[in-house]
Amino acid sequence: MQKAVGQERFADEVAVFRAALDRPISSAQVLATKLERIYNAFEQQDFFRFDVFQERDKAPATMQALFDLQMELREKVRQWHAAGLMSRPAQKAARDCLRAARYAIDILGELWVGYERLPSGERTKRAFTGVNYNTLTNKAFAVEADGTMAFQSGDIIMTRGKLHNSAAIARIGDIDSQFSHVAMVYIDPRGRHFAVESLIERGAIVEPLSQWLGHELGRAVLFRHRDAVLAQRAATLIHDRVRHANGPDGKRILYDFTMSLDAKTHNLYCSKLIRRAFKEASEGAVELPTFKTRLDMKNRDFMDRIGVRTIDTFAPGDLEIDPDFDIVAEWRDYRVTSDLRLKDIVMDKLFEWMEKYDYKFDETLRVRLISLFGRLASYFSDNIKQMIESVIPIVPVNMKRTAIAAIAMLHETAEPIFQNLRSLEDERTERSGLPLHPREVRQVLERMRETSGARIGYLLRPIG
Repeated sequence: MQKAVGQERFADEVAVFRAALDRPISSAQVLATKLERIYNAFEQQDFFRFDVFQERDKAPATMQALFDLQMELREKVRQWHAAGLMSRPAQKAARDCLRAARYAIDILGELWVGYERLPSGERTKRAFTGVNYNTLTNKAFAVEADGTMAFQSGDIIMTRGKLHNSAAIARIGDIDSQFSHVAMVYIDPRGRHFAVESLIERGAIVEPLSQWLGHELGRAVLFRHRDAVLAQRAATLIHDRVRHANGPDGKRILYDFTMSLDAKTHNLYCSKLIRRAFKEASEGAVELPTFKTRLDMKNRDFMDRIGVRTIDTFAPGDLEIDPDFDIVAEWRDYRVTSDLRLKDIVMDKLFEWMEKYDYKFDETLRVRLISLFGRLASYFSDNIKQMIESVIPIVPVNMKRTAIAAIAMLHETAEPIFQNLRSLEDERTERSGLPLHPREVRQVLERMRETSGARIGYLLRPIG
């Protein structure tokens, strides 16, 4: 793609999409078709021909306009859901539209910071901080005078980390997502802020919020339930339960790899912790999420390996269009959003190929030994042991050997593909001042698959 010479106004294009959202809807099928058309039109746009990509000073206003458009779409989803129009295809199309707009904001932010990359060894910014329009706020909510976020007890923070396993969690269901984790904010009577969450490595824990916000995040979205009293009650309930579980008389809450919604289980995954809090605080009246993720793929090789035992689940990204929540603000560190975008698309394609072409993991002896012995096997070389350490720093006691192997193989398959894309994007940016369009990235990956034969990393396709 060559650098455009036109000066078409991007604001006019945003107005076109807004007008499309405002058209009346007569049925669920009409809604799904309309949203799919909006997404396809947005996805096929050569955004780099617009004025904003040639006049950097226009980027911040355009970023906010796109964010406002996302908020308008979420409000429409609330209305469509109330009217019984949010079918499964409509849910997917709505989230596709939000994802496409998010990528456009990311690219504009990258342009604004001069395509600055996070230096090696440096940490990302603390979430909801930064002076380069890192935090975009919903106009319906106020922020502090210094621009910082005012949290409330019961707020939910949806995040995305930097690793490939974060991209895998984001993409694990039938709808593509850009988020891999959620945590709940709890504010105690003394005004101290905490994050309550369930991690693969550590299970359910409580951590000071200021410390939690500095955990190498790439993007974060702050959600607020429309019933503030219920949200506060839910936060208090789950905070107290996790505190007790980790105390001398408690029973630890480990990570639930089954991903089930079963209310009887003691262990919890991140979003199930949120579900449990709201369900019990409402005495069963509120069951999150409104729109569930489906895990009904034909090729369940990866799911079976990591221990997933359900069809319906609550994935972190399901909050994105949940009508019971408002988005207060969204934050990202533009120095890493390009990496996140490339890793997202790599993972999208790997899971698509598993389903479409029946690729399955080919577990080598090396991977099997590492998953059995891990870092305890001192006779392994450092680079072999780092294969596990880089993706699972702490192996939990209830994590299956097959899950360790699957996550390691997925990481080792995705990383060289990502590095190749990283080089291509750097070359493009250096040459033209513009990054690869997500559509171009997908085309590159398809060409790679077509020339890779039956094997892509640790994934093997049946022959014949």
